[in-house]
Amino acid sequence: MILVVEDDEMILRTLEFRLKKDNYTVVVARDGKEALEKLKSMPFQLVITDLMLPFVTGMEVLSYVKANLPELPVIVLSAADEEGTIMDAFRLGADDFIAKPFSPGELSLRVKRLLIRYTPAT
Repeated sequence: MILVVEDDEMILRTLEFRLKKDNYTVVVARDGKEALEKLKSMPFQLVITDLMLPFVTGMEVLSYVKANLPELPVIVLSAADEEGTIMDAFRLGADDFIAKPFSPGELSLRVKRLLIRYTPAT
């Protein structure tokens, strides 16, 4: 199950559509506060979060995940092409960064790569 945290409805729908097309179960949160509530109540395989969110920022969501669910991979999405912001996200433990606008195909490949890396072999 993948948690997608995005306040832009069009981007959220694009992410949700592409991930469902790739046969993933998708749960959406439209702000950081909602994301934290879902993270506390459901198990996820991956989190995709925007950085600029209402109420609780994407950086705060990332910090929560890395402090409480350190094995859960996080992809950070942002229109912020500032190197400092990206480096801050990596310092907090982000596993990948995708700049907006993004290619749905590229997103799909990065999700698959992280899930392969973080899913235990059976």
